[in-house]
Amino acid sequence: METVELNGIVEGMGDGLVLLHPIGLDHSFWGALPAMLRQDRRVLRLDLRGHGASPMGSARAPIEAYAADVEAAIRRFDMGKPTVLGLSFGGMIAQTLALEHPDSVSGLIACGCPGGIPEEARPVLRERGLAAERGGMEAIVPMTIERWFTPAFVGNPVVGRVRERLASDRVEAWSDGWHAISNFYALPRLGTLKVPSLIVSGEKDAATTPAAAAALAAAIPGAKFASLPDAPHMMQLETSGLFIETVSNFLAGKA
Repeated sequence: METVELNGIVEGMGDGLVLLHPIGLDHSFWGALPAMLRQDRRVLRLDLRGHGASPMGSARAPIEAYAADVEAAIRRFDMGKPTVLGLSFGGMIAQTLALEHPDSVSGLIACGCPGGIPEEARPVLRERGLAAERGGMEAIVPMTIERWFTPAFVGNPVVGRVRERLASDRVEAWSDGWHAISNFYALPRLGTLKVPSLIVSGEKDAATTPAAAAALAAAIPGAKFASLPDAPHMMQLETSGLFIETVSNFLAGKA
């Protein structure tokens, strides 16, 4: 499987933690989380293939290829066997990484994501990519912002940054990502995972329902489940403090 050399930034010292961002964003959309965790961890923030400063692959790829990119980056950045934290698309990639490359992962934190996409939902998700192919990235920004944030937060400057990031994305990368998401279905295999796992759900997540996140947690042996009050899909930005507390407690063995 062809891998892409991902752009990444490493900060801090200690046990390894890898951050995998949502579709359409990049390594810089984690709020205050990296600054907090790098005090006692070695944190690697990656740009997924086709995102940020990472190149595209030569062809549309399945989610397993995105996971293989991350596995190669873990080795290239000498991260050892890190905990991998992914949000939305990043959370699906993190699950896939833990399944396909179990020797590369010591813990899993999957946020705002399901364990698989039902057959009936797949055309809707592919359409999010195809809409950008037809109308450009500007065509998908309003509906994406509506899905990702609560109405009370959309005036925040960080949402402006998200809008700019989405508008400047490569259409091909956006569409490729949604096609990969549409075919994601890890649920039947999640029972084989043997690493400490935390599933984080936003109570007001309009993209991944709390029920879908709870089903993901139930499929992983021993997984812990956290539902964040008032948190939307982009919980790491809108409810940053609560998100950091939840992740930090899990990493410290308190959750």
